[in-house]
Amino acid sequence: MTEIPEHLRKRAEAARQKAADKAASGGDDAPGADAAADAPAAGDSKIPAHLLARSQAAKAKKAGGGDDSGGALTPAGGTATAVATAAPPPGITGPAGHTQRLLTVIKAGSIQDVKATPQDKVHVWPHLLAIEFVAALAMTVFVLVFSVFVNAPLLELANINETPNPSKAPWYFLGLQELLTMFHPMVAGVTIPGMGIFLLILAPYLDRNPSNKPEDRKFAISLFTVQLMYWAVLVVIGSFFRGPGFNFVAPWDAGLFFEL
Repeated sequence: MTEIPEHLRKRAEAARQKAADKAASGGDDAPGADAAADAPAAGDSKIPAHLLARSQAAKAKKAGGGDDSGGALTPAGGTATAVATAAPPPGITGPAGHTQRLLTVIKAGSIQDVKATPQDKVHVWPHLLAIEFVAALAMTVFVLVFSVFVNAPLLELANINETPNPSKAPWYFLGLQELLTMFHPMVAGVTIPGMGIFLLILAPYLDRNPSNKPEDRKFAISLFTVQLMYWAVLVVIGSFFRGPGFNFVAPWDAGLFFEL
């Protein structure tokens, strides 16, 4: 139950006491007299005389017994009076004799519509790093178990007096070896790979599209696909289409010259 403030309770008690005094005296007091008694002198009040007279006339008219001309306007410095001839209406009281009504006090926090703004972000730790750590552990276990049951396809011991023909690099370097057959070593080993890596570094700054859908990331996907297919084609050519002397041969005619 809402607790009534102390000053409001005292004001209600004073109003009830005043109404009881009026009822005991027979209700002969006119509201104009009460207003005149309660009104301060014109010299002491900060309210202009014509506004005070208009307020008293309105109160008297509302009481039902006042005349429309009950309030007389006086010059500045004069006194304003209000005349009422009818008795005031009986006091209107609520439950338990209360003459005032209070609104329900509502806390400010309960009417505030505060909603957290969703953010499309995920913290690197622990969300991303935990997944990567589990994936690394799973791959390590797979390689360990695979190496126990499957032997690596190693060749015979190397002979320093005999150079194999063709002499090929491991498959992951065959693309670079293929470039060396087409360009100068400086261009094939430094310029072209450096330009590709630099372009991949600039890709996030060139394509600022925040969407995660593949159909909305055409530039990024096209750039990655071109570089991947470019390197894959060089590896395939160096692995299956290069024979003795690292010459271009057809694998269906001369056979395969590729070993793991």
